[in-house]
Amino acid sequence: MREILKYYSTNLRATEVTFREALLNGIAPDGGLYMPSIIPHLCREELSSFTGKEYHEIAFHVLNKFLSAEIEENDLSSLCRDAYNFDVPVEPVTERCFILRLDRGPTASFKDFAARMMARLMNHFISSEKRHYTILTATSGDTGSAVASAFHGLKNIDVIILFPVNEVSDTQRKQMTTLKNNIRVIAVKGKFDDCQRIVKRAFLDKSLRELCLTSANSINIGRLLPQSVYYIYAWSRTGNNPVIFSVPSGNYGNLMGGIIAREAGLPVKRFIIATNDNNEVPEYLKTGTYKIISPSLNCISNAMNVGHPSNLARIIALYGGIMNEAGTILKPPDLAKMHRDFYGTSISDKLTRETISACYHNHGVLLEPHGAVAWKGLEYYLAEESSGVRKDEVYISLETAHPAKFPEEIKMILNHTPSSPPSLENLTDIEEDYIIMENDYDLFTGYILKNH
Repeated sequence: MREILKYYSTNLRATEVTFREALLNGIAPDGGLYMPSIIPHLCREELSSFTGKEYHEIAFHVLNKFLSAEIEENDLSSLCRDAYNFDVPVEPVTERCFILRLDRGPTASFKDFAARMMARLMNHFISSEKRHYTILTATSGDTGSAVASAFHGLKNIDVIILFPVNEVSDTQRKQMTTLKNNIRVIAVKGKFDDCQRIVKRAFLDKSLRELCLTSANSINIGRLLPQSVYYIYAWSRTGNNPVIFSVPSGNYGNLMGGIIAREAGLPVKRFIIATNDNNEVPEYLKTGTYKIISPSLNCISNAMNVGHPSNLARIIALYGGIMNEAGTILKPPDLAKMHRDFYGTSISDKLTRETISACYHNHGVLLEPHGAVAWKGLEYYLAEESSGVRKDEVYISLETAHPAKFPEEIKMILNHTPSSPPSLENLTDIEEDYIIMENDYDLFTGYILKNH
């Protein structure tokens, strides 16, 4: 057995913990986010060997680097095989440009990759305990449905999901509100950032400690480690060349997974941070001044409607800085290095719709709004950085949800409705169960204490 890898808080005022503790705590007691004290290295030979491996095999190899001292290899291998039983297409669009389709899981969203593995890890760790856990999750789109699906039916875990009442699609809402049993859903009269603030405050509320609260948002490190795997997988399917990823970014958990993969040895030349009009991070890269967007702007790529991304604190920490949970930068990061590693851009709703149309008519490729933001960000990068583009580089744009999750938008743009995968069929025939609540923390705590 290897020495146990420890995890520190980005606020640097909490003791280091094991992965199991970080997973079940969700957030550090000082309000910070957990990060691995070191990121295990994948040598070039290991990375090259992934070309012939299936997704669940790569997931086991990568996660075992972090977890081998806490989970037996046979157990971890079984968990990975069980979690990743669906296709992960890497679709060529041009000779060196690819789309990584992360929409073939049970809820047709990239969030399945993290939520399914996280549910299995959590269930593994608490199976011998007599305690009952409650997961609090804020969602701006697909997190809620993926978490609800992954944890549905588990005996020792209840799930409470908060979403902004007017800012998720009908399909996204129904995927959360039709499961019932140990899944409870609250529509908050506010923004995603309001939902996220409620969740974070609850973790630090001493009056709720008896509930054994934890999180399935990307504030939980248990979400991020599994997300690093699909970057490595995509690279292994595109020639093992230096790679540039274009990542649609909202709460920045998706990007953080890619950064972990890079720090582990994946030859990533740069990440394109592609946002909608909630462009606080691209603006920070340009100006060196971080300004929260409050309230966040409502865009058609709704999962990215985040005015202050939690995972920015982790990125700042990796570059030598400190950012507290309120978004104040207490110690500046190495902004020059961040400029070299990231290219930030913002894509309007108008450009998003134009990109969906152009990509479909020019390449026969159907994108949804988040994937279109990433693809347009890649086009901008290739146009602006053409002098520095090398012939051995490949470019991978992430598609994070199935187009059928946005039928009205796609029909308006392309004049036809995308066909639905099995996971999205028959949702209209199932009764929904959720409540609508004012944006009030005391109302929320009253609800969960009453229903505990």
